[in-house]
Amino acid sequence: MPTRREDAWRLRAPERQLLLGALLIALLGYLMLLGTGPRQGLAVRFNALMPLVVVFGACVSAHLLLVLARFRGDQLVLPVAALLSAVGLIAQARAGLYGVESLSGSKLLLLPLGLALMVGLALAGRHGRYRLAARATWLWAGLSLLLMALVLVTGQRYRGAVYGLGFITPTELLKLTMVLFTAAYIDRHLKPLSRWRGWLPPLRRLWPLLLVWALLLTMLLLQRDLGLVLILALMLLAVLAAGTRHPGYLLYGLAVAGVAGAALLGLFSHGQRRVEAWLNPFADPTGAGWQVLQGLSGMYAGGLWGEGFSEARPRYTPIAESDLIYAVWAEELGFAGSLLLLLLFAVLLTRLLTLAARARTPFGLMAATGVATVLSVQTVLNIAGVTKALPLTGITLPLISHGGSSLLTVFASLGLVLAISDGEPVKARAQVSAPKAPKAAKAAKATKSPKTSKAPKVAKSPRKGR
Repeated sequence: MPTRREDAWRLRAPERQLLLGALLIALLGYLMLLGTGPRQGLAVRFNALMPLVVVFGACVSAHLLLVLARFRGDQLVLPVAALLSAVGLIAQARAGLYGVESLSGSKLLLLPLGLALMVGLALAGRHGRYRLAARATWLWAGLSLLLMALVLVTGQRYRGAVYGLGFITPTELLKLTMVLFTAAYIDRHLKPLSRWRGWLPPLRRLWPLLLVWALLLTMLLLQRDLGLVLILALMLLAVLAAGTRHPGYLLYGLAVAGVAGAALLGLFSHGQRRVEAWLNPFADPTGAGWQVLQGLSGMYAGGLWGEGFSEARPRYTPIAESDLIYAVWAEELGFAGSLLLLLLFAVLLTRLLTLAARARTPFGLMAATGVATVLSVQTVLNIAGVTKALPLTGITLPLISHGGSSLLTVFASLGLVLAISDGEPVKARAQVSAPKAPKAAKAAKATKSPKTSKAPKVAKSPRKGR
């Protein structure tokens, strides 16, 4: 661990260089947005420059806090997350969500707030302190169930789903609380859950976990949030498989998920309409197939290189700032720009899985795996729905789509993974490595002692006397 601030500044140089590169890319895109003039883009005046100042200040402050705290965690997550957030801000401005005044208003504070939340959780959970979350196993379960109950009682239905007061989506928090509950419960009962009797799972230790999950998924189905049900269900299977390392959980889980998915499609007309629109959007081009066809039309208009930055027409794409924001990006920057965006997500998600594999504790492994699974499935569902590879699920694109609760939840999840990447306390590592030196010294003496002891015996051998 660096003991001086100069050492910490030098050791976090890779993060600083990547962050500066990300900010330069964001600066270029923002200046191109300003250059379109007040009719199509943002008016070039002081208010229009405020978002740029806020983004730069938040990213630089986050890096400086990590340096001052002598943080030893990963140095790739922050730059990639900052770049994706800046891209999302520009894409939302192009989608027409923000105007000249509102872009520099309170909505812009979500990005600095998210970065502050990520850095705060990373510093609070470093040196292995993130494992304190494993002690609050049933607190996370109770919080999740209480949150869902409040949404069902006080929420309002819109576009087939139930939202909280003010059309917020507090259920986004489940993507973190259920990860913590699942990882904490499996960590507490890891050995019994890993012992199967042939192909029979340990139901005695498994049923409390399944009961909580059954209650939660039932309430989500009442809310008709099928996309979140799919994300959380796949996260449960991934965490169980990563923690216990038993393939039976994946096999049984996927089989149950397939049967349950087929049954749910038969019960919920909402899901049936989405599948029909996916299979044949031209059957109802002005109704259920409208979103799919408009998204495909926008991407087709973009072609290979796009129509040009700020030259597309996102007003023709429904829900352009949220569900179909990937179509807006593809229309402006084409297949090449879309590929670059996919590469950024691939770098981030691959890094999260790498950090999960490097975790020093089972709880850290499972928590990081859960976060990586949630973000991976959410990204795949959104992009696959826009490109017609899968039915539309209403899932937002992480760090890109509009949504304050989604953005803050993603940043909080990344902060947890950063805390896990910091590793164990230095004292613990010193205690583990300290006994190795005496053993090595004893081994060296043991190898030398026979050579030195045999020499006198050979010199005083009775055979020479004979």
